[in-house]
Amino acid sequence: MALSLVQLQALIQSTFGDKDRQRGIEGTFMWFMEEVGELSAALRSGTPQERAAEFADVLAWLATLANVAGVDLETALQAKYGTGCPGCGKVPCACAPSEKP
Repeated sequence: MALSLVQLQALIQSTFGDKDRQRGIEGTFMWFMEEVGELSAALRSGTPQERAAEFADVLAWLATLANVAGVDLETALQAKYGTGCPGCGKVPCACAPSEKP
């Protein structure tokens, strides 16, 4: 089953919302960072399946963090990236390699 960002956030909220609110932003952020570290290790030496699982965990914890912080990820992404690069406004990005993004 394919999930949109809205559906992912709703699924995470329904499944873990009570626990997530009790943990709070700080505790949730620490779990998110732990998952980012596990993704880092999987990218260095993990199997394709381990990498995929860690990407899924990072995305789920990002959705969790957004829920706890009251951020709608789809709205945030649309506002920042919906028309292309937030720096130059183009697709594909025409920013110099030394510039962010």
